[in-house]
Amino acid sequence: MNEIPSKIRFEPATDTLPSGHPHVKFGKIGVLLMNLGTPDNTDYWSMRRYLKEFLSDRRVIEVNPLIWWPILNLIVLSKRPFTSGEAYRSIWNKELDESPLRTITRSQTEKAAAYFANHPNIIFDWAMRYGNPSAKAGLEALQKQGCERILIFPLYPQYSAATTATALDKSFDALKQMRWQPAIRTVPAYFDDPSHIEALAKSMHKGLAALDFEPEMVIASFHGLPKEYFDKGDPYHCHCAKTTRLLRERLGWPKEKLMLTFQSRFGSAEWLQPYTDPTIAELAQKGLKRLAVICPGFSSDCVETLEEIAIEAGETFHENGGEQFGVIPCLNDSDESIEMLDAIIRRELGGWV
Repeated sequence: MNEIPSKIRFEPATDTLPSGHPHVKFGKIGVLLMNLGTPDNTDYWSMRRYLKEFLSDRRVIEVNPLIWWPILNLIVLSKRPFTSGEAYRSIWNKELDESPLRTITRSQTEKAAAYFANHPNIIFDWAMRYGNPSAKAGLEALQKQGCERILIFPLYPQYSAATTATALDKSFDALKQMRWQPAIRTVPAYFDDPSHIEALAKSMHKGLAALDFEPEMVIASFHGLPKEYFDKGDPYHCHCAKTTRLLRERLGWPKEKLMLTFQSRFGSAEWLQPYTDPTIAELAQKGLKRLAVICPGFSSDCVETLEEIAIEAGETFHENGGEQFGVIPCLNDSDESIEMLDAIIRRELGGWV
């Protein structure tokens, strides 16, 4: 592990405080890991509350609000909480009564913090863009512990306005309400960071070794994005393509061995292509018998990977003639994942005085 650069100043100014001044904590650095979000439970109202916050985000749905509001509130939120709740129930962490995303994000934070055990002035916390714990709660908790500087780490390897930008928007909205506002840094997209590509390569080797078959092809499935957003200048597609290319080169694979696709479409508009589900069906129909899928756009396994890919995509493959189907887990809280987080955090903290 690399050491924190020595020029980071941990000790605050030691001005003499007046008699009777209330105790104030200061002089610490905070690291806030942020993931997309999770419902609190799988019942109708919990799902509706979560989906309303998510689908009301103007970064996510750029349709005119006058048009989108009645569609969302009268149609989508009447039906979708039932189907989404069913999907979440199929992958719910029943032992802790929470979604896997919450479980994994908490573990990632705790394990990353352990790498900084020799630096007690660096404090870690975690938050969600949608649902709980909120970005506001995370920032306030760190500030109350004396964090005068906070590094916000959106756990999205590839940048998109609908993910990274909205997580930062929510954080900045919370900062607007804070009287004693900490200095802020944000971690940029790390889609092509060598530590990220190395973590993905190690994860791929481990995941393939755990399968009881050798796939003829591996699909790299990323969360989709409306094509309109790409046309407006969102770099997400380019970041996904470069991640896939760098991973393929790191593995030493030919181009046809690792294929880029996009999943999780919503609505009738055109999204980034090729789409994951019809691609899987077509490959099986053409005679492909052994297929594996990796999801390099997700830092943690969640409903999109555990239900949409592992269950639904697997069924699609088998229904169309495929025989053996496997899913490579996301980086999650694996050793390679935490080593990557550690490397990025240490780099971003460097020189902060």
